Amino acid sequence: MIRTRGWRKSSYSVGESNCVEVAETPRAVLVRDTRHRDLGHLGFSPAEWAAFPSNLKNDLL
Repeated sequence: MIRTRGWRKSSYSVGESNCVEVAETPRAVLVRDTRHRDLGHLGFSPAEWAAFPSNLKNDLL
């Protein structure tokens, strides 16, 4: 069993049922689809997750 600090929804998805949830473990950041929790999650290293926002921003420029 993976011990997490608890799943939390994106602050941008208030009132929506189709969003992403994130949880942190000591070794990874976990991401799952709120509507399909039964399908599991994706795991990223803390460094990968930290790079994610800047990579998105660069792709949008």
